[in-house]
Amino acid sequence: MTRNWAGARVLVVGMKKSGLASAELLVRLGARVRATDLKPLEQLGEAGDTLARLAIPFELQTPATFLEMDAIVISPDVPADLQALDEARGRGVEVYGDVELAAPILKGRTIGVTGSNGKTTTTSLIGHILGAAGLATQVGGNIGTPVTAMIAASREDGWNVLELSSFQLETIRDFHAHIGLALNVTQNHLDRHHTLANYAAAKARLFRNMTADDFAILNADNPMTAGYVKQTAATVEWFSGTRAVERGAFLRGETLELDGKPLMEAGEIPLRGRHNVENVLAAAIAAARAGVAPETIAAAVRTFHAVEHRLEFVRRIAGIDFYNDSKATSVDATLKALDAFPGGLWVILGGKDKGLDFTALREPLERKAHAALLIGAAAPKLARQLEGALPLVESGTLEAATRYGFVHGRAGDTVLLAPACASFDQFNSFEHRGETFKGIVDKIEREG
Repeated sequence: MTRNWAGARVLVVGMKKSGLASAELLVRLGARVRATDLKPLEQLGEAGDTLARLAIPFELQTPATFLEMDAIVISPDVPADLQALDEARGRGVEVYGDVELAAPILKGRTIGVTGSNGKTTTTSLIGHILGAAGLATQVGGNIGTPVTAMIAASREDGWNVLELSSFQLETIRDFHAHIGLALNVTQNHLDRHHTLANYAAAKARLFRNMTADDFAILNADNPMTAGYVKQTAATVEWFSGTRAVERGAFLRGETLELDGKPLMEAGEIPLRGRHNVENVLAAAIAAARAGVAPETIAAAVRTFHAVEHRLEFVRRIAGIDFYNDSKATSVDATLKALDAFPGGLWVILGGKDKGLDFTALREPLERKAHAALLIGAAAPKLARQLEGALPLVESGTLEAATRYGFVHGRAGDTVLLAPACASFDQFNSFEHRGETFKGIVDKIEREG
């Protein structure tokens, strides 16, 4: 249901890209907007200029900031269970996330992609396939363009392909995806959701408003995503990298099959790692249900390139390869990165701990890595949980770790940034961390 925002007193909490886009949308809708953040304005980059342009007042976040508001809009990185928000709800104030704010006025049909890993690649791939088929398509959400900034370009005959995080999904109420994908659910963001069950339940919300005319695309090999079949009225499609499924897509030998017919060979996928076969299977079903022909899907997959910061090849120096997987911010994502290489690894691990158990990394690291190069706030915990599995190098900084891998590596080795942690101890974002890593590699090359 579309709310009339004209004249409403609305507080936007969190002044990163999503919050700024929400604030700008609300101004266009006629709301009386105020902005807040835990950081002072001078530490918020572009926020100051944007708020000044929109004539939106800003104040540092305190409990009093939340008083006397008709509605509150929170950015994805603001905990939905913040005490001030619970108190506001108790006063009858509605709290919105950016997806719920945009949902009633976003034109066209929506494909929503969630999961612990592979969201960015799969979302980007679906957008690439639909674009190659000539369909009006825009990609955004948790990547690139915030959903609140996609409204102006949305079309009734178009598709909105959205990456959706658990942080965004936990605040939806009426948001409705026509095609929804759950790629996998493994431990992640436990510092925010507290339990794996809460985290899985947040992702399941993507499917609760779907109807029999919609499609829920679920990973048959992941118990938690497979369980979502009981939580949706949508037509369920399955994908599997290990076995045949009745409806959907699967891998038979080295051939990807879609709707019972060969689609393409796994070796034709221009992405490193077997997990990307699953991403392609899921994307192929979504594209097919959006009306794209199988031959167009296969041709588009062949021309797709890895997204930045996701197993991204940086360069080779003196026979040593450097790969940037800064987006590997969970244990499962790092396991998938390790699986993509035969061995000879110098693995950079660490950052801000999200309450995860790193012990699952012990066996593959022992088998494939010369050493783990530990950085950031999580280094002591990583050292405790990995001790005895392989040599550990307390590197401290990303530059020190990268240089150590290069100096001690030999031709044929790989220096792999796959941190299994968030970036916010030393960097502004995983993108900032990845760009820094690539800059360090560039510097090493220039030094010759």
